[in-house]
Amino acid sequence: MAERIVILGGGIGGIVVANRLGRTLASGYTITLIDRREKHIFTPSFPWLMMARRKPEGICRDIRGIEKRGVGFVRDEVVRIEPERKRLSLKDGGDIEYDTCVVSLGAEPKPELVPGLKEGSYNLYEMDEVVRLSRDLDSFKGGRIVIVISSIPFKCPAAPYEYAMLLDYLLRQRDLRARTTIEFYTPEPLPMPVAGRALGLRVKGLIEERGIIYKTGMKITSVDTERHTVSFDDGTETGYDLLLSVPPHTPPDVIKNSPLSAEGGWIPVDPSTLRTGYEDLFAIGDVTSIRLPNGMFLPKAGVFAHFEAECVSRSIIDRTAKPFTGDGYCFIEMGGGRAGFARGNFYAEPAPEVRFYRPSVVWHWGKVVFEKWWLRHWF
Repeated sequence: MAERIVILGGGIGGIVVANRLGRTLASGYTITLIDRREKHIFTPSFPWLMMARRKPEGICRDIRGIEKRGVGFVRDEVVRIEPERKRLSLKDGGDIEYDTCVVSLGAEPKPELVPGLKEGSYNLYEMDEVVRLSRDLDSFKGGRIVIVISSIPFKCPAAPYEYAMLLDYLLRQRDLRARTTIEFYTPEPLPMPVAGRALGLRVKGLIEERGIIYKTGMKITSVDTERHTVSFDDGTETGYDLLLSVPPHTPPDVIKNSPLSAEGGWIPVDPSTLRTGYEDLFAIGDVTSIRLPNGMFLPKAGVFAHFEAECVSRSIIDRTAKPFTGDGYCFIEMGGGRAGFARGNFYAEPAPEVRFYRPSVVWHWGKVVFEKWWLRHWF
């Protein structure tokens, strides 16, 4: 009987695992990827989508493209995970048993957890919302733009800072910057605090030198869509004309209601192997919880999902894979054909060692090339 490998989720991690296994494993295996969506959306391109430099169809790919690798695709939603029995229940397709399972279900933005946020803001993690923002910016004539980070953790910690700097650039190009105030509110003490104080101060400097008002330690409590105001837990409020939000992020319900759940609902895994506490069950990407030597947690970012997927794929293929080492990087777009770049090791002791490279056109084109490579290579 063929060994049954099931991959849950068609995001970055799931797509890498499916490709690696499909390209390498021969007869004796059946590989199946399950996702409720039929499209893979390359979310790192969302800031360019806001700038109208990309179109939705240009950053989406049909997940069924993995079938050419010998991987089956099931469009359905997993509603129950029974790791002791190695069994999954699907919303429409009954039960599926597995021999090995890789959970890559990600984190889910939930703007409805903050009163008024869903109705009053542009959710920066939903493609349709970013398209709507791009369209509304075309008719924007000046005013107050507010960006809020609702809570920690959230996906792609650099993304809201990219949005802020790209907005500044876009408004300058349209001669609207002098008529516009950009305010940024976050509960963080500094940008991307897991990466260290030095990097946080560098990014904070890039934000403030553009005249963006940047306020830390501010946790949003509600949005009044009639008055166009945002309220914070210290009792203050601010008005807005356009409100951009990083909504609260939660684990998928199927994970929260499963034996895998711990530490805020996320899945704890072995930092090196990505194994859960259950036999032949791995978890990768944003759905996991990995505590670092300094007591903080590994950020939720596509680059880690990718490298974790490579590690798990090798473990399944030859059982002797090299461990996941905690290395990662990210590009930080800032407009004008320039970007910053950060790279380092997040497993370093006693704290992550991350270097921020001077912004340049090289890093901007590096992100462009990476985007094109990703969408071509995996599909």
